[in-house]
Amino acid sequence: MGTRLINTAPAYPGHIPLNSFENAFLAVGSAVMSLLDPYRADLIAALGETTAGPALPRLRDIMLASPEGRQILKDRPRINTKTVDMNALGQLPEGTWGRTYKTWLERTGVTPDSREPVHYVDDPELAYVMQRYRECHDFYHSICNFSVNVESELAIKYFEFANLGLPLAAISAIGGPLRLNAKKRSTLFSEYVPWALKYGSTSQCLITVYWEKRWEQNVEDLRMELRIGDSPAKWSKKSMATVASAEVASSADSASS
Repeated sequence: MGTRLINTAPAYPGHIPLNSFENAFLAVGSAVMSLLDPYRADLIAALGETTAGPALPRLRDIMLASPEGRQILKDRPRINTKTVDMNALGQLPEGTWGRTYKTWLERTGVTPDSREPVHYVDDPELAYVMQRYRECHDFYHSICNFSVNVESELAIKYFEFANLGLPLAAISAIGGPLRLNAKKRSTLFSEYVPWALKYGSTSQCLITVYWEKRWEQNVEDLRMELRIGDSPAKWSKKSMATVASAEVASSADSASS
């Protein structure tokens, strides 16, 4: 019987070691299947991990060169509804980063509990870097003021590729526009992509931001610090109505408590 030329012992909980052939096979398979079914988060996650290559060590080194990034690697914080007090964020003043993020979640109906765990990155520290990127993805949407429709998601992928250099972002940015109609594709390439490439390439590397320690910071000051310009994104009336009703419910809860 042949032997696998890798250490098959998991390096961390949930780790699934792969040899080079298995990694390549999973990368190709997940790429094809995620194009056919772009809502399969597990396939997109697998594609991101199997194609990351030297991008993760480079991002880790960028974090190590930053005091804030080094603290993130030391603390290894996680982002979900067990680690972040969403009610507390909702009580922060308007205009703070924490309140902005909470409002974004309400407008989009997104939960931070939806991110897949990392399985296929062998080094535990690099696996955390990938997990951190994955769990901060919604922060990037929020700080850039983009929704979660297809064109907004693609805009953030272009931004992430310019800012972080992860291959997954480039793969998504190439294949994703095929799912748009002509009008939305025009908006993407005439407005969103130029903005994303400009500010993605000139803003601070966002993997180094300890977002959870910035909740009380003024969001416009934070955008200025990170060198992120005004977003060209357009929000639907439906999303505005959603957050308005959520704010009414939150006010009612506060009054009754």
